Parts: sequence; C-alpha cells; structure tokens
Amino acid sequence: MLISTGLKLFHYWEPWLQPSSPCLWESASIILQLGFFAVLLISFVIRLIKSWGIQETKVKSRETYPANLNIGVSYKLSVACSIVLLSTHIMIPLTLKTINKNHCQLEIRILSSEIMQIVLWIMTLIALYLIPKHKIVNFPWILRTWWLCTFVLTASRFTLDVLFLFSHHYYPGLPEYIEFVETLASTSLLFLALRGKTGIALADPNPVTEPFLDSNSNPKQHLGSERECPYGKASIFQLVTFSWLNPLFVAGNKKPLDQDEVPDIDTTDSGHFTSQVFDECLKQVGTEHSSIYKAIYLYTRKKIVINALFAISSAAASYVGPYLISDLVSYLNEKKTRSLTSGYLITLGFLGAKVVETLTQRQWIFGARQLGLRLRAALISQIYKKGLVLSSRSCQSHTSGEIINIMSVDIQRITDFMWYINTFFMLPIQITLAMVVLHINLGMGAFVGLAATIILMSGNIPLTRAQKWYQSKIMESKDARMKSTSEVLRNIKTLKLQAWDTHYLKKLQGFRKVEYDWLWKSLKLNAVGAFIFWGAPTFISVLTFGGCVLMGIPLTAGRVLSALATFRMLQDPIFNLPDLLNVIAQGKVSADRVASFLQEEEIKSDTVEFVPRSLTEFDVQIENGRFSWDPDSRNYASLDQIDLQVKRGMKVAICGTVGSGKSSLLSCILGEMPKLSGTVKISGSKAYVPQSAWILTGNIRENILFGNDYDETRYENTIKACALSKDLELFSTGDLTEIGERGINMSGGQKQRIQIARAVYDDADIYLLDDPFSAVDAHTGTELFQKCLLGMLKEKTVLYVTHQVEFLPAADLILVMQNGRIAQSGTFKELLKQNIGFEVLVGAHNQALESVQAVESSSRETEQTPTGDEESTLITELAQTRQDSDHNLCVDMSKKEGKLVHEEEREKGSIGKEVYWSYLTLAKGGVLVPFILLAQSSFQLLQIASNYWMAWACPTDSTEIVNGMAFILLVYTLLAVGSAFCILLRASLVAIAGLLTSEKLFNNMLNSVFRAPMSFFDSTPTGRILNRASTDQSVIDLEMANRIGWCAFSTIQLLGTMAVMSQVAWEVFAILIPVTAICIWYQRYYIPTARELARLAGIEQAPILHHFAESLTGAATIRAFRQQDRFIEKNLGLIDNHSRPWFHNVAAIEWLCFRLNQLSNFVFAFSLVLLITLPDGIINPSIAGLAVTYGINLNVQQASVIWNICNAENKMISVERVLQYSKLTSEAPLVIEDSRPPNEWPENGTISFTNLQIRYADHLPSVLKNITCTFPGKKKVGVVGRTGSGKSTLIQAIFRVIEPTQGFITIDGVDICKIGLHDLRSRLSIIPQDPTMFEGTVRGNLDPLNQYPDTEIWEALDKCQLGDIVRGKDEKLEFPVVEGGENWSVGQRQLFCLGRALLKKCSILVLDEATASIDSATDGILQKIITQEFKERTIVTIAHRIHTVIDSDLVLVLSDGKIAEYDTPTRLLERENSFFSRLIKEYSMRSNFDKK
Repeated sequence: MLISTGLKLFHYWEPWLQPSSPCLWESASIILQLGFFAVLLISFVIRLIKSWGIQETKVKSRETYPANLNIGVSYKLSVACSIVLLSTHIMIPLTLKTINKNHCQLEIRILSSEIMQIVLWIMTLIALYLIPKHKIVNFPWILRTWWLCTFVLTASRFTLDVLFLFSHHYYPGLPEYIEFVETLASTSLLFLALRGKTGIALADPNPVTEPFLDSNSNPKQHLGSERECPYGKASIFQLVTFSWLNPLFVAGNKKPLDQDEVPDIDTTDSGHFTSQVFDECLKQVGTEHSSIYKAIYLYTRKKIVINALFAISSAAASYVGPYLISDLVSYLNEKKTRSLTSGYLITLGFLGAKVVETLTQRQWIFGARQLGLRLRAALISQIYKKGLVLSSRSCQSHTSGEIINIMSVDIQRITDFMWYINTFFMLPIQITLAMVVLHINLGMGAFVGLAATIILMSGNIPLTRAQKWYQSKIMESKDARMKSTSEVLRNIKTLKLQAWDTHYLKKLQGFRKVEYDWLWKSLKLNAVGAFIFWGAPTFISVLTFGGCVLMGIPLTAGRVLSALATFRMLQDPIFNLPDLLNVIAQGKVSADRVASFLQEEEIKSDTVEFVPRSLTEFDVQIENGRFSWDPDSRNYASLDQIDLQVKRGMKVAICGTVGSGKSSLLSCILGEMPKLSGTVKISGSKAYVPQSAWILTGNIRENILFGNDYDETRYENTIKACALSKDLELFSTGDLTEIGERGINMSGGQKQRIQIARAVYDDADIYLLDDPFSAVDAHTGTELFQKCLLGMLKEKTVLYVTHQVEFLPAADLILVMQNGRIAQSGTFKELLKQNIGFEVLVGAHNQALESVQAVESSSRETEQTPTGDEESTLITELAQTRQDSDHNLCVDMSKKEGKLVHEEEREKGSIGKEVYWSYLTLAKGGVLVPFILLAQSSFQLLQIASNYWMAWACPTDSTEIVNGMAFILLVYTLLAVGSAFCILLRASLVAIAGLLTSEKLFNNMLNSVFRAPMSFFDSTPTGRILNRASTDQSVIDLEMANRIGWCAFSTIQLLGTMAVMSQVAWEVFAILIPVTAICIWYQRYYIPTARELARLAGIEQAPILHHFAESLTGAATIRAFRQQDRFIEKNLGLIDNHSRPWFHNVAAIEWLCFRLNQLSNFVFAFSLVLLITLPDGIINPSIAGLAVTYGINLNVQQASVIWNICNAENKMISVERVLQYSKLTSEAPLVIEDSRPPNEWPENGTISFTNLQIRYADHLPSVLKNITCTFPGKKKVGVVGRTGSGKSTLIQAIFRVIEPTQGFITIDGVDICKIGLHDLRSRLSIIPQDPTMFEGTVRGNLDPLNQYPDTEIWEALDKCQLGDIVRGKDEKLEFPVVEGGENWSVGQRQLFCLGRALLKKCSILVLDEATASIDSATDGILQKIITQEFKERTIVTIAHRIHTVIDSDLVLVLSDGKIAEYDTPTRLLERENSFFSRLIKEYSMRSNFDKK
C-alpha cells in the first residue's frame, strides 16, 4: 500500500523533475509575473492614498540642500544585468523557429510570457533610475523579491535544459546560450538582492547643512559611523572570494598581529547596533519567559533566510555529481559510439555543480558564524544590563561562577545553534534529492533505502534524548565547580593563611569528579553516535542492494557506484539530524538558563521617589517605612517603623551594635532594599561609599574621577581632603599608578580613602557613607573627618554610619539602630540625657578612653628616662624616609610604567611541538595513539575494498546476467560491517584518551594554581584563571580529542581517495602534486594570521568576564552614582574588542577553504577530462566510475585536511593556555618531611625577627627594612603606624605569604623558612582585616575540616556574641551562608572569623584590624574575651583603635617600613615627642567630647 502510494506520488511530480512538460515553466512564469503586477498595483494605490495627506512644503524641504552622490558598483551592476535580461527576453521571440523539443511549442504561451517579462524589466529599469534621485540606500524589497524569483526560474530552466541535452545527446543551440547568459545575469542580481545595498552614498555633504539631515534615518548610519572596515566596503567579488581579507594576511605574515592591527568590524556587527536592535525585538515580544525565544527569532530571521537559501543551493548542487556518475560510466562503456563533446558536457556538469556547491557552502557557513557573532554580542549585552539591576535576592541566587558559565558556555552554545539551524533547512532537500537519484538508478530499490534511512534517523532520537540529559548534568556539575572555583580564587589569601587550601583543593576535585563522570557517559554515547554515522552508508547500502536482488532489479556497476556516492552523501543528513537535535537540546538548556536569568527579580525603580529640590527643604524623607531583604516574608521586616526627615546640609550619624540595621538603613535610602510599605523621598543626587571598599581595576585617577570630567582644582582639593597627597607622592607614577584587581595591592585604608575621594569628587547633594573611618588609622580618620566631612562636604547632606563614638558629637542628628528600628534619635547631648541605650556605646568608648588616659597619666608620673636593667626592649628612632605603603606593590614602578596587572600572557608564533607532544602523551604515555590510527586505517582499507569489490564484481551492462549476486552481496556486507566496527573501536579509544588527557591537564592546572604564591593572584585578574577553567577546559573536555583525531582521519581518507584515483589514471599526479603544494603553501600562509587571531580572541574574552564580575560586585555603587550607561558602554566596547579578532578569524577560515575548494575542483575536472580523453580500452569503466565516486569528495576531503589542521591548531591554543597555568612558580613545599616541627610547637610563642628585609618584586625597593626585634612568648604585642607603614606586610611575613629577601624569622627557635608552609600556617591563628565567609553553612564556615564537636562550636559562637543569633535560626548550625557571606553583616562576618580563632586555640594569634567593623560596646566585650581566652598565648595586634593596643605588653611602632619605636606603652608615653605619644594625644583630644 505504502509503496504503491509512493509510486503514484512519484509519477505525479515526475514531470517537475524531468523536462517532459516544457510549457510548465512558461505557465509558472506567467503566474509569477501576474502576481507581481498585482503587488505593484496595490503598492501604487497605497502610495497614492498616502501622498494625498502629504503637504507640498515637506516635499520641497527635501530638495533644499542638494548633495553630491557616489554611485556604487552594486547599483551599476544592477542596471547592467537588468539591461542584459531585457535584451535576452526581446531576443527569445525572434528565435522561436530554432527551438528544440525540450522547449514549449505553444507560441502564444511563449509570447505572453516574454511580453510580460519585457514589461517587468522595463519597469525594473525605471525603478532603478529613480533610486539615485531619491538617495535610496537599500534596494526596495519588491525589487529584491523579483530578482530572487527570476533567479529560481532561470536557474531551474537552465538546469533542466542541460539535463535534457545530456540525456538526448543534443548539442546546445542559440536558445540554450541565451538561457546561459540569463542565468549569469540573474545570479548576479541574486547576490545584489541578498546583500540589499545599492552602494549609493553622499559625498562630502556641506558641513553647514549636515546637522539638518533627517534625524530619523537608519541607526546603522549613526552608530559607530566613524568605523571603517574592509568587510563593510567590500565589492561583491571580494565578498564571494573573501579577498577583502588579503591586507590582513599580508600584515599577519610580516609579524605576529597585535589587537590594534585587527580591522574594525562592520557597524551592523558592533555591540552598540546589535544591542539596540535586540532591545527593540524584546520590546515587541514582552517580558514572559518564552519572550527570549521570540526575540531571538525576530532578531535573526532575515539573516537566517539568506543563509538558508545558500545552504539549500549548496545541498542541491551536491547531488548533481551522484546523479551524473551513471551517465559517465555509460559514456565510458559506449565511448566508440559517443562523441567527445558529450563527454566534455558531462565534465562541465560535474564541475559547474561543484563550483556552485563550494561557493554557496562558503557563504552560508560564513553567514551563520556572522549571525552567531551578532546574537552573542546582543545576549552578552542583555545579561550585563540585567546584572546591573538585579535585586539583592537575585544576586544571592545566582553566583558569579554561574553567571560566568552563562556568559561563556551557554551563550556559545546558543550561537553554535545558529550554525546548525541551516542543517534543518538542508535535511529535507538532501533526503529528497537522494531518493530521486536512487529512484532513477534503482527504481523501487530506492524505497528500501528510504526506509533504512528513516530507521537510522529514528534510532538516533533516543540517543539524542540521552545526550540532552547528559548535557544538562554536565552543565549543572560545571556550574557547581565554577561557583566553587570563583569563591576559592576570591578568598585564596584566607585559605592560605588558615592552611585550608588543601581541603578546598580536594573539594574542587570532588566537583570535578562528578563532572568527569557525566562527561564520560556523554563521550561513550558520542562513540555510539560515531559508529552509527560511519556505519550508516554500510547499513543503507546493504539493505538497498539486498532489496534490489530480492526484487530482481539488475545491479550494474554504474548504478551501484551512483548509489554508493548517494549513500555517502546521505551520511551527512543522517548524522546531522541527531547532531542537530543534540545542539537543539544544548541550545534549549542554555537558552532556558539565559531566559531564567533575564527573568530574575530586579530592583524596583519606584522604591524611592525623587522630589525636585525646589519643592522641599528635606533631602531625605522616610515615612512609616517597612523594608525587608526577603519581600516574600511580609511578616518579617529587616527594618520597621522607620520615620526620618533629613534637612538639607545636615550631618546625620548612624550607630548601633553589630547587625542592628545600620547598613540596611542606607540601602533603603539608596533604593537597594525591597520596600514593604511606607514612602521614601530623595531630593538631589547621591554619592555612596560602601563598607567593603569597591575599587575598579585601573589607575587611581580613573577610580576617583569615575566617569566625571577632570577639573584640576576640584581634583587637587579632593586629594588633600581625603588625605591621599602623601600616598600619591610615594608612587613614582602618582595618581596614574595602576590598582590591581579588587584593589589587591592597596592597603585597606588606601582603598577606603580612594572611594571616599570618588564620592567627594562627584560633588553630589546627598552623601551616604557606610563606616568610612574603620579601615584608617586614628590620625588619618581625624584628618578625613575634619577636612572631608566638616570641610569639603560642610554644605552637603551627609548620612554616615560609624562605630567610632568620637565622631558622633559633630553630628546634627544621631540615629541609634536596634533590631532593625531607630531606637533613639537626637543630638549627642540629648541622647546622653535620655539614658536608654546610647550610653552603652558611649560607656564602652569612655572605658576605652579611660584605659588610655590611665596609662598616659601613669607614664607622666614616672621619670622620662627608662632604667637599663628593666625588661629588654629595643627602642629605635630612625629618621623618616619616604618608603613603600602598606601591602603595596605600586611604589617605584617606573620600570613597569605603573602597571601591576600586565597584559595577559600570550605566546607568539607557531604553537610549539612540545604542546602537541604534551597533549598526545599525557594519557598513558601516548600508547593509545597508534591503536587509534590503526583502527582508522583499517576502516579506510575495508571501505575501499568493499566498494572496489562491488565495482569489479557487478556487470557494466544491465543486459548481462550475473549468477551468485547473493555471494557478491555477502562479501560486500562482511567487508562493510568490519569497517564499521573498526570505527566503533576508534571512537571509543578517542573518547578514553581525550578524557584522560583533559583530566590530567585540569588536575595539573588546578594543583599549579593552588600552589602559586600570593604575588601571582595579586597580579592576575581572576577572570583570566576562570576563563581557562571554564571556556578552555570545556574545549579540552569535549572538542580537543576529536579535533586532533580528525586531522589524522581526514588525512587517511584523502590518501585513500588519491590511491583509488591514481590507480585508474596515474597521470592525475601531474596536476595533483603541484596543486597539493599550492594547498600547503596556502595553509602556511594562512596559519600565522589565523593563529594570532585565535589567541587574541581568547585573550579578549577574559576582560568581558572580569568587567562583569567587577560590575556585579559594585552594582550598588554604580547605581548610586548613576553610572549605568557608562558601564554598559564600556561592556559594549569590550564585546567589540573580542568580536574583532573572532570575526576575522572565522572569515580567515572561509578565505582558506574557498581557495582550497576551487583548487580541488580543478583537480577533479582535470581527472575527469583525463578519463574522457584516454582511448577506449585502456581503463575499466567500472573502476573509472569508482575513482569518480571518490573524486566527487576530493574537494571536501582536501579542504577538510587543511581545515582540520588549522582548526586543531586554533583549538590547541586552549591546551597551550592551560599548560601556561600548569607550570606556575610554586610556593615553598607544604610539608618538608625531614624538617617537621614537634607536635606541640609552638609551645611558648616567641617570635624573633633578625635583619628582616622584604620586597614584593625584584625590581621594587624593600617594603620592610632591617627589622630586628623579638615578640616575647605569651605576651600581647601591639603594632601601630600610619596607613602604609608596613604593618600588614610584617604579618604576611610571619605567615610566609611573602618570603624574606634577607634575614629570617624564628618562632620558638625554629626558622620558619625551613619548615613546610602547612606546618607553619596550621599552627598559627589569624583574624584578617577583610572578613571572609564561604558559601555553605555556619558549621562549615567555623570548622571546614570537621575537627571539632558541636559543643565546642556553640561555645565559640557564644564567646563571639553570635550564639543567640544562630540559635534563633531554624536550621541552627546548618543555617545557610550565601556566596561571600552576603546574608550576614560585615561586623557579624568579622565575629565569625574570631570564632574560627577561638576554635583553633593556637599559641599565636594575629589580629589584623580584626574589630574595625564592630561597634565600641561589642569591641570592648571581644577584647575582654580575647584577653581571657588567649591569656597564656602570644597575641600580635594591628589596630587603628588605640585602646585595643594600649593594654599591650609591648608596642611596635612602624614608620616607612622601619622600626620607629619598640617598648612598653608606659615607656613610650614617657617621652612626649614619641610617635606613640602623639597618637595617644590625638586620640584623647578628638575622643574627649565631654570637654567640648
């Protein structure tokens, strides 16, 4: 039933395939022309109606300012081709008497068709004449559609004529030559229709009239109009041949390309334009979850249609060769009776089809890549813009690691889909044409082949479903790994100081193990897919030939060879279907993730109401405000009953205990915190200084200006007010000194002052400062308060959070926060009288002050000179010299021009053989490689043998009867099945070798990065490391093995093809050898440019990720300063920087492939001419047919070899980049077995420094100079000094974060440089300046190594004032901590760090500004706890609050990297001119507000 229906169908549409219904095309042409007449009529009527409403003045205004025109090549070509086509249609009626049987014999129908054509082409010429008059930039759509239809009609007619001539052995006549000319002209018009540009441009418009040009013109003309690129100015010939790239290749072969030598991309490919167009598409479709798909469809549809036309043309042309093979074998058999002309016509058919196939193939592949580039730019822009408006809750649900994956991997997969979508259009064409060719040759046997094809395709669907499942799991596991990697890199210093790096290394390896398992399952499935792909022709051919034998259809050599060539062509659609489904699956998962991200909750713009300053005297007003970080839980408010009115110019201080809601109050004024009820009104512009300093990578000036224009006077005043003058003097490049990532090379105080300077320079109306004085020393804090808050900002409205009570009396209004409410408000004196809770903070401050004054007064009573027999101290006063700042790599960088973060490492020249060798030998020493090559070679030999057997055993004539056809088929089946199993073996071995290698590379890089010194992380943005761990590792995991494998496989295939062709006609080597030499020359000419372009593309991707990560961290600051547009603009610039080398790299591949394809076509044509010209009897027609069967794919195979080698080299850059980070300079060993300290070390805790000198790099001066002193065991030592004096550097030296340049440090007599880092760091405790928390739970943050029982953990929490807070949570110790501890206040995070130290119970505790973010009351309690818990331990304290070091046993005063003073506090205070005395006096003066 099915077969009979199929036959009826075939008989129905057979006239469309055979030129046996010649008048059909005239009828089709008449219908088409009538349709166009109707469209033109409707268009004319609409224009006429519109013109009635247009005033005459508007028409005149267009003609007021005439401009010269440049007429482009496109316009001239369109006119010439239209004239040619008009001429041919005038000639056709004159040749009616000479037409052959192939043409319609009905003269009336021909004349009707031709007259209408003549009329339409006259109208076309009139339309073209009007184009320059109206200065039209693009050809009208109706003209482009007409040209497209003309091409379809003329090309179809010409193809059928050629087939008719071949089948009937006729010679071409005048009508055929006319049709050939028509086809050429219509092809040219097709390219013009697809390009759309008329090439008309205004030449030097009058500058006076230029501003008055139509403002509503196409945005393409305005966006980036200054850009000029070779692609944008290329002619049609240059676009077809890609010769617009020639200048770039010339430059690339002279020397390695640099980024500034890569030409610009076209305006339509730029980030600005793509972002703008995609925004418009999103506006059209709304904001639902599915809107991303609709927007992508709207954005890509025009380009997809153009690409699809090229792809369909390429697919159609590829089946001409298999169709003509049977004719070629017949010709060779009947050579004596056939003329050479018909043989040459067959050759021309082969060659013409191959040329069309290769031309259109190059265009659709390039077009698809270009579309991918545009979509990628648009999506990255959307994700970036979304990142700037994410709400706090959304930020916590999407970590930076996830977003990096969305930006790199997911968007890459969506853009890959743009390439594969053309397969969707090609599949039906390929399968239909294959069935047609098979039906012509095998009759009913074709339906057996169709059934086999459907079975194979259906069998692939469950594989694809499984692959989709694996892909989603791979992405989930990759997300988890990248999330953890990002967190580890951000907090690597904490991990090293706490000796947790090994634990977190194992944690990351655990995440990788999960990812590895899913990768292995996916690759096993890929191996089965490869088996089906390579076995497909075998399976289909065995079933088809078997069906023919059963149905009694004679199998001649010609039919068999034509069928084999067709089966090989079917290999692509069969394989591409599951591949397409797989890519759709990956793209769907990725698009869903992008859509989900774009749907995330945003900060509501209506949270804050902006009131004009002329309408109110209040700058900030909050009425009955209720706010919560989790708006869903409406019963719980983080801030409640907030009522606040701040008049213009007021100074409002906000204080309270840790976690009371101080920072949240500022957040609700900024509009960052979701509002449950009430109103917030702001009048004026805002500037914001967050508690954790946010510093951009760049120089100091850029950070201060923050997008504002440079005003020298204002800038200098800002620098002075923010106490930065001295710091800038210390830097050789001043304010142009580059700051590392996250301000890594600046001290905490310097970072804080830079961001205060940013706010001051902004000259806003309202200033919101979140604890700005905690990170600076007492002297600098006073200077900032006086010169900045009470100086430059005296006329401004300032709300500042502070824990330092000494800054409260100057405030016009003080708000005391308690449990998310304003517990008290008023002036300082008013609050003291209320006696409710404020006095707790003040009381704690007074106690601290009294302790300082007690020591100060007692020291005054004693003699000024110390006795010589007292406790041994080292008192040193050294002349002050300008020296390095604390933890600062920036000073005296003249050699490096102020740069700390250098350009990313980039290899130049060819990729070294050692990179390839490393890759091939990493897995099992490369033992699997020979087996892989052997399996592929066996496959090729068995394939050739099976095809050779069929060509040799089958008769050349259908009249011959051959006995034993079943035996012939059995031998063929055995050979073919054997070859398929060789492929299964090869695919499995490649998967095993590739995954083992990628795992080894990953582990080597991970271990190397973890063991790298801190200097590496200081000077390397995390984006660079994450780019390697994400994008490059993904390439190595899933692509690299196949890329390298295909180099070998395609070479083996090409050698097989050449062997078969040379056996038939060895003379072909005469042309093959020189052509191969030219191909190799082209490849070598291409590689230097392409390699550098690929490297540049890889390098330019990291800044996009880095900039995004930085912007996410500082999104609140960016919004507060109204700088969103500037940051979006910078992101678009970074996208373009990456697009430039990427686009030109893609185009370079097509440049090479185009040239190789044409050379291969030439070789194939030469071999065909050779076969036809050789005398009869010299060669066996069947074997000659086999040679042609293989030769059809020669162009593909030859291009494939070169393309695979080039592609492998480009992808090998990922291996090269990963290997770079696998050989980093390592820190000292973690454990030195021969030099391990005793288990109880350090028992006493005595720390001795002997002639210690430290510098951050060889070219930089020493940071610490000749430090010689001893911290006695079980004593409390305070370290003080101005910001930048070297305090934190000294601490880093104790932990060997920085190794001494000279001298040494001993702890209890053990030289710390002679023991392992892990042994050292695990025996010391530190509470760092920047509190760090990791994503996980409360328990995991306190005890990541699971060393302590719950009772001890609760005890530690109680001691650090967190016990009640944690007990109040439902999950208790399992309460979640989000990335960076963002769901805890900065003060609470600092308390957690104290909890870790209390648990660890080491003999030595280092406090690095440990209580800077804590209020005075809590600080007082903690100081008592520290004193009690660590009374028999050595405590080294760096502090800006003097009272935290005043009760120390000894005080070390550092100045400019040298010891200024070192003695007991009492002795130091006895000397009035001592540095310490001056600090105490200053603190007492500004803190003793009772006297004011």
